[in-house]
Amino acid sequence: MLQVENLSKVYQLKDRQVEALKGVSFTAEEGEILGIVGKSGGGKSTLLKILRGIETFDSGKIEIDGLEIVPNSGPDLVHRQRQVTAIHLQRDFGLWTEPAIKNVARRVYSRITGYETIPTEYDLEYEAVMEEAMDYLKLVGLDKKAKHLATILSGGEKQRLLIARQLAKKPKLLLLDEPATMACPATKQEVLDAIKNVNRELGITTIVVSHLPEVHRYLADRMIWLDKGEILDEGEPEEVLRRFLSLLGDAEPLVPRPQALPAIRIVGLHKRNYLVGTGEVLRIEDLNLEIREGEITSLIGSSGGGKTTLLKIIQGIARPDEGSVFYRLGDGWVDMVEYSRERMGVRRNIGIMYQEFALFPRETVLEQIAYKLGVKGQDVIDYARKVAEEMGISDKILDVIYTLTDMTEEEAKTVLDKLGLTREIFEELFPRFPETEARRYAEPVFKVLDLDPSILEKYPHQLSGGEKVRVSIALLMASKPGILILDEPFGDIDPITLRGVANAIKRINAEFNTTILLVSHHVDFVREISHRAILFENGAVLADGDPEEVCDLFVSRCDASYLRVNPETKAPAEKA
Repeated sequence: MLQVENLSKVYQLKDRQVEALKGVSFTAEEGEILGIVGKSGGGKSTLLKILRGIETFDSGKIEIDGLEIVPNSGPDLVHRQRQVTAIHLQRDFGLWTEPAIKNVARRVYSRITGYETIPTEYDLEYEAVMEEAMDYLKLVGLDKKAKHLATILSGGEKQRLLIARQLAKKPKLLLLDEPATMACPATKQEVLDAIKNVNRELGITTIVVSHLPEVHRYLADRMIWLDKGEILDEGEPEEVLRRFLSLLGDAEPLVPRPQALPAIRIVGLHKRNYLVGTGEVLRIEDLNLEIREGEITSLIGSSGGGKTTLLKIIQGIARPDEGSVFYRLGDGWVDMVEYSRERMGVRRNIGIMYQEFALFPRETVLEQIAYKLGVKGQDVIDYARKVAEEMGISDKILDVIYTLTDMTEEEAKTVLDKLGLTREIFEELFPRFPETEARRYAEPVFKVLDLDPSILEKYPHQLSGGEKVRVSIALLMASKPGILILDEPFGDIDPITLRGVANAIKRINAEFNTTILLVSHHVDFVREISHRAILFENGAVLADGDPEEVCDLFVSRCDASYLRVNPETKAPAEKA
């Protein structure tokens, strides 16, 4: 059904060429689920984009259901390629703000009109289009949510709705790039079962790219291992995975933290979130919790359970309805919920990393460290207060501006617009450190993270996937913050790179006694890296303690059978 022969792709960058694919050849049979595994940056996403027809290639040949595509194929042939393929890219939630069934109906009707629109009830095609749309929703288990707005669906439901929209194109080849990687086990199970059901009912040839071995064990009929643009192995999933995972390095030990003192105290916290048309979606009531100094504490739980809301309150960038979040500062405590002159001092000591972490593409690593030190380095607050006073900016407004340095780009821009300011205000209040100073601060952190000092002179595009993650951590650690808060930034990293990141985080914890609070859906990562795990569901703590026990409870509550697949039979193993 699919035949790829000697496919090659070279990216031309400013200073060099990058061979993304080097003579790749493989086949996928009719109705087969073919899994692709490999380290980050190995060419997997590039391959899928070429198969979809949204990326060109330099040499080779692709044949899809009798359609032959070569590098000089004209636009008409590429258009036909796109008609017989459908792709779901990782982290893509491009949905219309309307009921689920209309999202799918638009895609069904586009086969007639050439663009996405909804037929009216008076159009002859209306009943047939809506009936077909409902059929696709049934395939992915969303028929009971047909009239629900797409925007208020859960993460897993959105993922399944996106798959239904792709099916509405009637593709011959379905391409899935990291489906539900960032989701909790229960949500992953929903998505994986939808993929299995679609394959079983429609017999669509499917290619699944995933970094998670358990996903391939559950889905794949056959696998290929793609690394540095070349196929290193092909065959039965368990055999390919065994050879791939043989590259996994040893896990470094976690330094114990007996009798650790509290670093953060959450006292009497109340928070309710509402959605129009749905009502209350989150209730946190009288939450009391301590995060201990020098420990790595992991927050786990199902999607929508309140982890991110809680984390934003702890970070001091969202307000609770009631309660306080106290941080230890010297011999005293500072409440991050209420304004005080000391609050900026607490914030300077916190490093935050989000899911959508990114490096500035046009700046070297050293330049970015110089910027980060200008925001989080020693004495920056005193300097900022002096400049703010000269500019007529009150200390309360300065406190708000400083809070923006810990927000995502989109959140910060919204607040700046309301204040009538631009991002240039950061450079005025928090100028970059000289590069000589930045280098001095960076060197000990680079040593702990096992990063070569030459990386300081490089741009992000010159780094590997694993280097980008460790450099992002180095940016946070350059100012030696006492507390790191990590909101699921490692969810779509391959297991080999993830082991290196886990070891790096443990070295940071051991070397600098850094208190680390992280959110993750990756239970094996949590088991490996944590002193303590907290299961947080529906706004409440359900379990708190030993990571092995808390993770086991979480998995059992999720009823995620993909995590219990028997490698021999590919059937879910019996619960213990």
